[in-house]
Amino acid sequence: MNTRRNRRSATGLALLLMTMMATLVPSVAASIESRKSNADGVQVVVTPKPIDQAAGSWDFEVVMDTHTKALNDDLVRASEMVADGRSYAPLGWQGDKPGGHHRKGILQFPRPAESPKVVEIRIDGIGGGGARIFRWEFK
Repeated sequence: MNTRRNRRSATGLALLLMTMMATLVPSVAASIESRKSNADGVQVVVTPKPIDQAAGSWDFEVVMDTHTKALNDDLVRASEMVADGRSYAPLGWQGDKPGGHHRKGILQFPRPAESPKVVEIRIDGIGGGGARIFRWEFK
């Protein structure tokens, strides 16, 4: 009898967890979608990586493409993260060196102490253009 009851409890718990995950996963996946900007002949795509609670940084993949000018920008100097109104300077850039028409890498920022509701990555002057703002809202 106990084996049958335990099996039913485990099955019920598994169904409950699967239902909860099906509800949560779409909102989390939607919140970390890439954001794009096309301006001044340069396309920039920024994608947040999932926050690793053990890591000291929050990483954002940045991909830049152009066919008209060299991408010589120093992304550490040109970028900031604003999380719930608080500004964070980048910790570093792990990726392609300045130059060329295609660059890709990871822009690292300090991990906020609490999970933010709104995050913006601001990058000034890519390819000689104005500021670009990439925004995500988390639930």
